[in-house]
Amino acid sequence: MHVVIIVTASNKKEARKIARALVEKKLAACVNIIENIESVFRWDGKIDTAKEAMLVIKSNKTAMAAIIKLVKSLHSYQLPEIIALPIAGGDAPYLRWIDESVRDRT
Repeated sequence: MHVVIIVTASNKKEARKIARALVEKKLAACVNIIENIESVFRWDGKIDTAKEAMLVIKSNKTAMAAIIKLVKSLHSYQLPEIIALPIAGGDAPYLRWIDESVRDRT
């Protein structure tokens, strides 16, 4: 099953480091980085805000455990956002490209 995984990072530099590692290790076919998002969230019983960068990761479900482990090892947050959404459909050649890009992990 193909998935889109969303991760927020403290800044673009951290997002780039995570994105590059995911693609180099063949855990993701592609990672988009969206800068300057504003997050509003509850932490330690208070409402807080932060400027962040968002990673949109294209991969498959079989890589999820390794993706979570890698993101946590490189992330500055105590509890990073790592959520996966199933891809219900898409262009068949693009979905095959995802499979080919993450299939031969070393």
